[in-house]
Amino acid sequence: MSLLPHADAYVFDIDGTLLVTKDLVHWNALHQAMLEAYGVDATIEGIQYHGMTDLSILRAAMDRAGISGRAFEAGLPKALSVVCREVENNRRGIMPRVCAGVPGLLQRLKNHEKLLGVASGNLETVGWHKIEAAGLRGFFSFGFFSDQCESRAGIFRNALDHVYAQLGNNARICFIGDTPSDVAAAREIGASIVAVASGTFGIEELSACSPDLCISDCAGLLAAD
Repeated sequence: MSLLPHADAYVFDIDGTLLVTKDLVHWNALHQAMLEAYGVDATIEGIQYHGMTDLSILRAAMDRAGISGRAFEAGLPKALSVVCREVENNRRGIMPRVCAGVPGLLQRLKNHEKLLGVASGNLETVGWHKIEAAGLRGFFSFGFFSDQCESRAGIFRNALDHVYAQLGNNARICFIGDTPSDVAAAREIGASIVAVASGTFGIEELSACSPDLCISDCAGLLAAD
């Protein structure tokens, strides 16, 4: 895979990078969380949530509804619990489409004994259920999510620290994501980043963020081997 930056570990975003979901399981869970935790019948309609973490999506939706500061923070533990509960209860309704080239790329990296993980703005329960529904769980040995970290850069940094703990401080890590937020997060922690235009953002938008590599989808990485 000569196009890929050489690394000892590869860490993938989920939505738009590994898979795309058109079902409403996650969407409905966020809606139910806002109802139960804040008493607000609101949705995330109109929020530019691609690249945002679940915590920041909830914060934006509630801020728009007039709930912020201490009131938002007070309801957050319950909101996160409701999101996880709803996704757990409705997990059979998750119907992901795996992005082009992903299974082949993951298998190739696994064959080369690379450490594979995920770093996602999803809550952990949400992220793993999506990956399991897509049949990809067996490829990944670790994952970091937004349960305890609202910042995407913080999530990426947690993944970086985990790789260092597993492989040593000289280990090389490469992130793969589909949004400008992924590129910015990797840059903030000094890591390599491959941007794939398999989600919402096109190649021109992603290239403008100056990732190490920008490509249409993971199939292009596989074809380059």
